[in-house]
Amino acid sequence: MGKTVIVNSLGTMIGWTKFTCRILGRDLVGVRKVSYTDSLDITNEKGAGRMDIGEGEGNYKAEFSLELTLEEMTALQASLPPGARIQDIAMFSAISQYEYKGKIYKDVMEGCRFTNRGVDVKQGDKTVATDQKMKISHINWNV
Repeated sequence: MGKTVIVNSLGTMIGWTKFTCRILGRDLVGVRKVSYTDSLDITNEKGAGRMDIGEGEGNYKAEFSLELTLEEMTALQASLPPGARIQDIAMFSAISQYEYKGKIYKDVMEGCRFTNRGVDVKQGDKTVATDQKMKISHINWNV
């Protein structure tokens, strides 16, 4: 019997160059990392006997963060009135999209707000980027 050889079965893989992230009406260019995830607390429930008799669902949790260059943060800050903070921006939706085999996949983070603003730079750094943790309500996957 012959051996099956799978060569390049997934085609061109999804990588950083296939991603875009859009917030506040513009595609971010000074973004180095996009991270989002959601989870649902699901547990087995006990009853009579040894085995689980069902399952229970708890709270939903969504997380979203961006690593942005100082230039990107400065551009966002410059779009605000003098004295306003990044955290003052009203809730918005953030869109992450990527292309795979000719189809566009789009995930939408809803109810986003910046929760922090900072700078972390040290000797030898050639660029400055910081993690921006976001408050979000939920993620709509593949909309």
